[in-house]
Amino acid sequence: MHPNAPEDDPERPEEVTGPLESQKSEAREPGIYESRRGRPADSDESESGKKPKKKKMSFWKELPILIVVALVLVFLIQQFLARVYVIPSGSMEETLHGCPGCQGDRILVEKVTYYFTDPAPGDVVVFKGPGPWVQNEFTGERSENAFVRFLEQLGSVIGLAPPDEKDFVKRVIAVGGQTVRGDADGRVYVDDKPLNEPYVYWEGGAPNGDQQFEPVTVPPGTLWVMGDNRNNSSDSRKQGNTRLEGVVPVSDVIGKAQVIVLPPNRWGGISDPNPQALAWAPAWQQGIPLGVGVLLAFPVWRASRRVGLAVSRSFKGSSERE
Repeated sequence: MHPNAPEDDPERPEEVTGPLESQKSEAREPGIYESRRGRPADSDESESGKKPKKKKMSFWKELPILIVVALVLVFLIQQFLARVYVIPSGSMEETLHGCPGCQGDRILVEKVTYYFTDPAPGDVVVFKGPGPWVQNEFTGERSENAFVRFLEQLGSVIGLAPPDEKDFVKRVIAVGGQTVRGDADGRVYVDDKPLNEPYVYWEGGAPNGDQQFEPVTVPPGTLWVMGDNRNNSSDSRKQGNTRLEGVVPVSDVIGKAQVIVLPPNRWGGISDPNPQALAWAPAWQQGIPLGVGVLLAFPVWRASRRVGLAVSRSFKGSSERE
């Protein structure tokens, strides 16, 4: 072909210009709402394995759920594991402090122990008052206002108010099959053997004239219970019209008092020495529990410290990962 051929020569292809180039440029440059593959931008996140963040539930929506869950947990714990009770009277002084109108002790009563064994002499137990126990040491009074009554009932569940039921707290002295009696000097005998009772408190400084009682053989499946404050305790000696009406069925026992939880200056465990074992064991054997306790105190302390450190490290590690 001649080099000076005219521009309209049919053999010379014309350069493509105009709309096609604009279409190519538009195809090469994705829109602001599209990815390079021509898909929505948020589809890239799903393809890369990142899940979109879920919106957190607002606090006010979570609050009713948390309250319901907390109430259910409290009910289950109180029903099957443990419960806090108020000591409203002085019948267990000085082990447990209580008096009408004052700030009595709050005690933790656990129920698991008696799922596997029966109460033993020396145990401090809380029990439902049997029928003959007509002289209740306290009466829970509830307001006539429905809302206030609900708050009072809720307070009794968590130990901030006295329960609206006839529950008692006493110490087990004798069990079924044993014979118990008391003399005028305040000494208690089980099967004609005197008890060693370091927990007894004599209000006024000396036994009063109500300490002597005739021998009573405790029926099987029942307990003979007494208060530590022997001068001011309506217990198995005084309930009902006969001595046998003062015994407490084992089935009425709610649980064992283990710890004083309030007030803070009264924190501590509740002593439960077996008065029969203390009285009948030789003197050298009476020191065995104390010696064993001293020997085991250090290993238990070390083990508890290690557990505490492991738990704190695990919580710290989980918080750092978050």
